[in-house]
Amino acid sequence: MTIDESAEEQPLSSPSAMAKQWHYRPDVPVQVSPLFAWPPKPRAFARWVALRWFVIAENSILVILATLCWLYFQPSMEEASSFSASWIGQIYLRNLFLILVVAGGLHLYFHKYKRQKDDLKYDPRELKAKSKVFTLNSQVWDNIFWTIASGVTFWTAFEVLMFWAMANGYAPTLNITEHPIWFAALIFLTPMWISFHFYWIHRWLHWPPLYRMAHALHHRNVNVGPWSGLSMHPVEHILFFSSILIHFILAAHPIVILFHMQHQALTAATSHTGFEGFQIKDKNRLALGTFHHQMHHRYFECNYGNLEVPWDKWFGSFHDGTDEAHTRMTQRRRNLMAP
Repeated sequence: MTIDESAEEQPLSSPSAMAKQWHYRPDVPVQVSPLFAWPPKPRAFARWVALRWFVIAENSILVILATLCWLYFQPSMEEASSFSASWIGQIYLRNLFLILVVAGGLHLYFHKYKRQKDDLKYDPRELKAKSKVFTLNSQVWDNIFWTIASGVTFWTAFEVLMFWAMANGYAPTLNITEHPIWFAALIFLTPMWISFHFYWIHRWLHWPPLYRMAHALHHRNVNVGPWSGLSMHPVEHILFFSSILIHFILAAHPIVILFHMQHQALTAATSHTGFEGFQIKDKNRLALGTFHHQMHHRYFECNYGNLEVPWDKWFGSFHDGTDEAHTRMTQRRRNLMAP
């Protein structure tokens, strides 16, 4: 059995008690991307795309952020052609600033000062203030330490590798003016590729030897906060960020590299917020934490991927938040625990 013995023990609850474990449970069943629906549902897919790209949403915000970083806070390709502490340090400080603003800001807003109170908050419990399970005996300080010491370091290292490789011709570079449509397609496809890659490395990380060595650190967080998302063992960070290596084969513009890496790093924080979204005047204005992944942290043997590519549905590990899905998940856990 791969359940982390150091994590808070979770009961195998009956379906009737499943909803009671949550302070807030969104409308269920949780829906995966309609891209893979059969028969096809073009209207549903168009709505799915619009809500993620053509309104104020994570994807659209990150495209703007990546573009601004490229224009104003990115060393030139000439500088990147040789390793230098100056431009590498510049990238590290930029990434550190971004994670402090996003993860730190979300933590202060939702958990420290409780500006949204408990509205749209999934788990009724607070983050662990004191626990020997965590480094420094604190969930938040544990998460901050691993996010900055390991997460930002490997995030920066992969960006440095890609920009150095592109500057020296070891990785192909895409010219926007010559291939604007392919550039836009790469931006659109990046979250799909990240989803594909994440599912398979995540399943591998649940292989017992690798879980005990690395992934158990992330699963200390049964209840999650913004700093939990990128709180990982260095081995897991290497696997997690390795999705960017596809651009040693597939030509990309540096903006695509920035969007890809910021998508992985910053949405790790937003998706672990612990709240469904940012609420203004009693309306959810910006989708944040997903109930789908919140259930993975609490129930463990479900929802290894995310909703863009429905691998969990195809391989029988999908929990859609309903009582029926909870029954199936509970039985699957019992089977895994059986001698």
